[in-house]
Amino acid sequence: MKKHWWKESVIYQIYPRSFMDSNGDGIGDIPGIITKLDYLKELGVDVIWLSPVYKSPNDDNGYDISDYRDIMDDLGTMADWELLLKEMHDRGMKLIMDLVVNHSSDEHQWFVESRKSKDNPYRDYYIWRPGKNGKEPNNWESVFSGSSWQYDETTDEYYLHIFSKKQPDLNWENPKLRQEIYDMMQFWLDKGIDGFRMDVINFISKVDGLPDAPNPEGKPYASGSQFFMNGPKIHDYLQEMSREVLDRYNAMTVGEMPGANVELAKLYTDEDRNEVNMIFQFEHVDLDSGPGGKWDLRPLKLTDLKKSFTKWQMGLEEIGWNSLYLNNHDQPRMVSRFGDDKEFRVESAKMLGTFLHMLKGTPYIYQGEEIGMTNVRFDSIDEYKDIETLNMYNEKVKQNGEDPEKVMESIYVKGRDNARTPFQWDNSEHGGFTTGTPWLQVNPNYKEINASQAVKDDNSIYHYYRKLIQLRKEHQIIVHGSYDILVPEDENIYVYTRTLESQKLLVLLNFTNEEQSFDVPADLQGKKNEILISNYEASAGYGSAIPLRPYEAIVYLIQN
Repeated sequence: MKKHWWKESVIYQIYPRSFMDSNGDGIGDIPGIITKLDYLKELGVDVIWLSPVYKSPNDDNGYDISDYRDIMDDLGTMADWELLLKEMHDRGMKLIMDLVVNHSSDEHQWFVESRKSKDNPYRDYYIWRPGKNGKEPNNWESVFSGSSWQYDETTDEYYLHIFSKKQPDLNWENPKLRQEIYDMMQFWLDKGIDGFRMDVINFISKVDGLPDAPNPEGKPYASGSQFFMNGPKIHDYLQEMSREVLDRYNAMTVGEMPGANVELAKLYTDEDRNEVNMIFQFEHVDLDSGPGGKWDLRPLKLTDLKKSFTKWQMGLEEIGWNSLYLNNHDQPRMVSRFGDDKEFRVESAKMLGTFLHMLKGTPYIYQGEEIGMTNVRFDSIDEYKDIETLNMYNEKVKQNGEDPEKVMESIYVKGRDNARTPFQWDNSEHGGFTTGTPWLQVNPNYKEINASQAVKDDNSIYHYYRKLIQLRKEHQIIVHGSYDILVPEDENIYVYTRTLESQKLLVLLNFTNEEQSFDVPADLQGKKNEILISNYEASAGYGSAIPLRPYEAIVYLIQN
């Protein structure tokens, strides 16, 4: 395996709108981020991934971009952004920016021109089609509910939008459009950024002819994802992007790729193919969804989680590289989802951090994870801001008459606003996030859960994360060791090893709120060992069995 800086790094994701507000308007901003860089440096992170800060009407919180080369007014100015980059680099931290090029905003100048007439030079920057029998060109459903086509009467045609109708899909078949995007990427790389996180990048190639999706239940719209995920030209486009832009910079790339499996991930991340360094796959975060999709809740089985992580760890062992995450701006808080955010919040948050950071791959920390921030339960749907959540509620409750309490329950568990409540800096009003009225309410538990308290407490989740990050810098085995799973059928504990030359890590994780025990295999008994990290006071050395307290995590370094 070749060594690269991005393999040895720990990455921290900032959702700018919710991180730190510097001017009291209730919206997090770039000057606010600058004031907190020392906090992140102290945590030990190497790379910051900044969710979109570009000009945007903010229909989907900045993922609808109206100008790729300018900064959103709410968040600051280009001078603020340039200072942020300088301050990060001065502290030895790298910056990766979001690249959102499956779609733009409908307020982008390209689209404003595109919709004017069928022969406009920008018409072919987007995907336009005439209707069929007085209806949409096909039956595809938008990710945000309803049809993925929007009628535009100026030219009597429809444009495709896999997401919101204010996010028209870009037409990657057009070489001029592709060149515009490569020029824009170069603009940011020349400013000194260190790479890109690529939003739904495996959606950019659509199947020729845009056929109807299978619809056995005869619904108004059906998921056309098989026709726009991992499409026929996706590898050509990514390789061209590398040739045209990325190869000239020592840049890191991570592609967000819903619907990618291990075999596809090998193609995307094989270093010889020159596409992306790693991908975000979604298999493990779909395990607690029923047949009805994300909002159809079902309990998570630990054996399913083990099977999924093991498949990806083993699958990308020789070819490719894993990205490691349990939450982000689109996913609920990990301690609420995979741990216990009440009685064992601190223990289970540390256990989950241990689980992730001891795996092979690059770990991603989402803002607030390092202090154990939790999901939120707002009293009313009126307090939610996320377009996906609001559209789903509308469709299920207002259109289909479903029970609002049941729908709210699924929002409490899976809604994206769980991750977007403002960062809890201290126990002052609004958690110290703003002196104004926050754009989204702060989780009421900020008085108990906040960064100020966590930094002061040597036993906090924050200091535990500092140690996890430090260990990665000190032990090559954590970065490059091979992975093996033990007791795969156990529904209570997750145990795996990492092996590099004469060393072995034994990682023990109790995923329950009850005591468990692990029977140590004969070949691991009687070896010289030390505890690298644990979330309880644990004694070095072990016999034939190791008892585990609720949500306990222990990592032994064993010399073979």
